[in-house]
Amino acid sequence: MIHTPYLAVDGIVACYGSHNEFLGIALIERRNPPYGLALPGGFVDVGERVEAALVREMREEISLEVQITALLGIYSDPKRDTRFHTASAVYICRAFGTPVAADDAKEAFLYQIEALPLERLCFDHGEILRDFLEHIAQGKTTL
Repeated sequence: MIHTPYLAVDGIVACYGSHNEFLGIALIERRNPPYGLALPGGFVDVGERVEAALVREMREEISLEVQITALLGIYSDPKRDTRFHTASAVYICRAFGTPVAADDAKEAFLYQIEALPLERLCFDHGEILRDFLEHIAQGKTTL
């Protein structure tokens, strides 16, 4: 039998208002262990494309339809999730509206770039957001 890491997706969702004004980056308070603040995301179902899983998970957790703009990277450190080895495809996305928590999200929040609570995030999501901020600084990503 083949044993491989669990495959997940996480979204860095930049939310915009009706006049295309930047509202913030969506984060969630996890409903299930490990508890804490995190990027919205979840596991890819068997037979599902990774991009489709990302769109589905964003709809399920923050009640928003997202447009994927870029793949930030694949995060696969065996210690990134205390439950088991998980590899996550992390996408940068745009959405219009305010996130509303549902499914595995207990609460949803919007944070301005300069106020992202990097040290308070679960898993390696602080590292992921630092990479995202570096991409912005280098002009590889725009909001």
